Amino acid sequence: MSASVTADAEDTLLRSEATTEIVGYRLRRAQLSVFQRFIAAFEQLNLRPAEYSVLALIADNPGRKQTEIAEILGIKRANFVALINGLDSRGLTERRVARGDRRANALYLTEEGERFLERARAVQAEFEADCVERLGGAEARDTFVRMLDRLC
Repeated sequence: MSASVTADAEDTLLRSEATTEIVGYRLRRAQLSVFQRFIAAFEQLNLRPAEYSVLALIADNPGRKQTEIAEILGIKRANFVALINGLDSRGLTERRVARGDRRANALYLTEEGERFLERARAVQAEFEADCVERLGGAEARDTFVRMLDRLC
């Protein structure tokens, strides 16, 4: 049976190529699959993809404003505040008054956050290696990333 045809409970064929042949549909299905595998890999750390991204960006850019981190990730302000509140409550991040703008919050990892991110980056490295292997190696990964960049 092909990828675009499936059998239902009555063993009649369900034609699905009207959706499965659409690039956007296939990208969304791939994203869901990758996110499900990410969640399983990071389950031991109780870490979601957006949280990992926020922690990694804060680590690489300590003291940047909340709005800057949210913007680069495309997270709405209200959602980002909730996300940071969760990371703060876990003792992983802290907010300080931003230099030059007392109305803004600058973000930092706590010492616990740095230790936590070190563990998370090890899990991410294994997860990334699995993704690269599934794509067919580093060269295929690089080609795939260039192709995705064309869509942005």
